[in-house]
Amino acid sequence: MTTPTSADPAVTPYRDEQRRTLNVLRFAVVPGNAAVAGMVAVVSLLAKDMLGSDRLAGMGSAAFTTGAAITAIPLSAAMRRRGRRTPLAAALFIGAAGALVAATGGQLRWFWLFIIGMAFFGAGQSATLQGRYVAADLAPDPDRAKAIGAIVWIGTLGAVGGPILSPFEQDFGEWLGLDQYIGPYLFAAALFALSAVIYVFFLRPDPLELTGAVDPDAERSRPLLQVRRSYGEIRRSPGAMLGLIAMAGSQAAMVGVMTMTPPHMKDHGHSDLSAYVIAVHIVGMFGLAPLVGRFVGRVGAVRAIQYGAVVLGAGTVAAVVAGYVPAMIFLGLFLLGLGWNIGLIGGTTLLTASVPVSARVEAQGTGDLTLSLCGAVAAFASGFVKQGWGYHILADIATVVAGAILVYAWLTQARFRSAGVTPAA
Repeated sequence: MTTPTSADPAVTPYRDEQRRTLNVLRFAVVPGNAAVAGMVAVVSLLAKDMLGSDRLAGMGSAAFTTGAAITAIPLSAAMRRRGRRTPLAAALFIGAAGALVAATGGQLRWFWLFIIGMAFFGAGQSATLQGRYVAADLAPDPDRAKAIGAIVWIGTLGAVGGPILSPFEQDFGEWLGLDQYIGPYLFAAALFALSAVIYVFFLRPDPLELTGAVDPDAERSRPLLQVRRSYGEIRRSPGAMLGLIAMAGSQAAMVGVMTMTPPHMKDHGHSDLSAYVIAVHIVGMFGLAPLVGRFVGRVGAVRAIQYGAVVLGAGTVAAVVAGYVPAMIFLGLFLLGLGWNIGLIGGTTLLTASVPVSARVEAQGTGDLTLSLCGAVAAFASGFVKQGWGYHILADIATVVAGAILVYAWLTQARFRSAGVTPAA
C-alpha cells in the first residue's frame, strides 16, 4: 500500500490504490450503465403502450429519475458513515429488485406497480451516477477531471450496448411468453446485481477509508437537514453553485428531449431506428469522456461549462431543424449527449473542488439530488409538452435551458475576474 506523504487527502496521490479503484470502477459501471440504457430505450414505449397516449408516457422515466433523487441523500449519508462499497452495492441490489417489480407491473398492465418498480429502479441509477465521485476520491487535484472522464467513458461500453441489445432482449422476453418490452427489464435486474457483486468483492480498500473521510459516528441521514447544510456550503462558493447549475440544467435539457425522441420517431414511422438513435446519443454522452476530462483540465471547468452549453444548444436546435429526417435526429441526439457530457464532467469537477473536503460527500449527494429532480421534472413534463405543443417546442425549451447555463457561466466568470480570483478547478 502506498504510504501518504501528506496529511491532506486532497493533494496526496494514492497511486496504487487509485489505479486499483479505477479498474474496479471500469468493471462495475459497464453493467450498471447497460441496465439503465437498455431500460431507457423502451421505458417510454412501454408506458405509451400501457396508456395509449403520449401525455403520461414520460412517467416511467420521471419515476426512476425521482427514485434516483430520493436515493441520493441517504446514499451519500451512508457512504459518509460506512465508505463507498456497501452502500453502492445495496443501492444496486434495490435497483435490481425494482426492475423485476417494474417488469411484473408492465406484464400485468398494472401501471401503478410499474411506476413503483421504476422508482426503486432509480436507486440503481443513483449508484451508477455516483461512481464518478468514487473516481475522484483518491485523485490529486490536477487529475480529478481526467479520472472522472475515464470512468464516464468506460460506461460507454454498457451504455451503448444496452440499447443495441434491446431488440434481442425484447425477443428473448417474447420467447418467454412475455410482453414485447419486458425483456430489457429482466436483463437490467441481472446487470445491476452483477455490478453490485463487483463492488462488494473488489472495491477494497475502500477509497473513503483511505482518505480518512469515513466517520462512523456521523449523523444518520436526515435528508432535509443534510440538504440545507450542504446547499449552504454550495451557495457560499460561486464555483460550486455554477457546477450544480451546469449538472442540473444539462440533465434537464437532455432528459426532456431524449425521453420523447422514441415516441416522436414512432409517430413518424421510424420506431425501428429509435434504439439506434438512443445508442448514438449515449455515445455522445459517454464516448468522448476521456477527451472531455482532459479538455476540462486544460481550459478550466468554468470555460468548459460554457462550451458544453453551446454544444447542448446545438443538439437541441438540430433536433428542431430535423423535422422528420432521421439523419438529423441522429446528429441532434449525439450533440445533445456530448453537451451533457461536458456539462456533467465540468460541473462535477467544479463542485467537488469548490467545497471543503469535510463537506464534499454531502455536497455530492445534494448535487445528484438536484440533478435527478431536474431530470424527473423534465421527463414528467416532456409527454405533456409533446402532446400539447409538439416535439419541436420541447426541444426549443431545452435550447433556452442551455442558453441560461451559458449566461450564468459567463456571469460567474466575470465575477471571478472582477474579484481577481482563480476558480478552484
